[in-house]
Amino acid sequence: MPKKVSSVIVPYATYLRVYEPLAAFPEPERGHWTSYARRPDRPSYQDELRRALADLLPTPPVPVPVHESADAFVVEVDGVVCVCPWRTRLRGWQALGDLAEELPPPVLDAVLPPLVRHQATQDYERWLARNPDARPWIRTATWQVPLNWFVLVGDEERRYDKASGDVPPMLRYRTPMVQARRRVARALRALKDAMDDGPLIEGLVDVGRWLEEFHPRSLVELDYGGLVHVLPAGELEDDHSAADVAAGIEALRTGDGAAAGEAYGRLVERWRSVRDRRSAN
Repeated sequence: MPKKVSSVIVPYATYLRVYEPLAAFPEPERGHWTSYARRPDRPSYQDELRRALADLLPTPPVPVPVHESADAFVVEVDGVVCVCPWRTRLRGWQALGDLAEELPPPVLDAVLPPLVRHQATQDYERWLARNPDARPWIRTATWQVPLNWFVLVGDEERRYDKASGDVPPMLRYRTPMVQARRRVARALRALKDAMDDGPLIEGLVDVGRWLEEFHPRSLVELDYGGLVHVLPAGELEDDHSAADVAAGIEALRTGDGAAAGEAYGRLVERWRSVRDRRSAN
């Protein structure tokens, strides 16, 4: 039976995930994930959100879990089991650094008092000194899908499922790691030949370096996540942003500025409605 959608949903988050094969993990972690992958009752991304929201209810709030999560997302492709560890504690620490840009100071202080944020920052610095190579398997964005994420995937890898009963719609892409890295390299060559350094190139360099941290037989997943609850079904069904990004990059590579501009215009128009909803929220 499908799980009923919880009334507690954060509808703004999208995700870029890396699923690594079990062979990529050292023991004893590999043994843990091998056993975990056999569990029939694995939690969903909504369960992770519920836990995070519950931690914000006490006084004072708990911005970062006290212990690291032992959960993960699991997929099996061609007989190979791959896992994407949640690493909720690490991601919580990293997200704290972005809050100052997302929220006005009075709102931020009301949600997470300065003393609570300061203590969490100190905890992270001590932990990072002991774990300098730590990196998350999941990246999160709110109210958007960063354009550089679309570079990693192709329109033919797009999967859209309409809403059915209590099951919400789903829009995601999934691609082999080697393909994602190849697309990053090609896009960077085209962009650097056509324009000066800017946010798109910087973001693509950053995500490319992140991908290099993982096993070459990993899978990369771009998931619209909770954003599907914000966008009307018709807009979701017609959303082919990865195809527009690929068309724009190919136009730049061949020197067709007009076609590149048209592709960019389609992206701007499509995502303007999302920005408008964010401003109205």
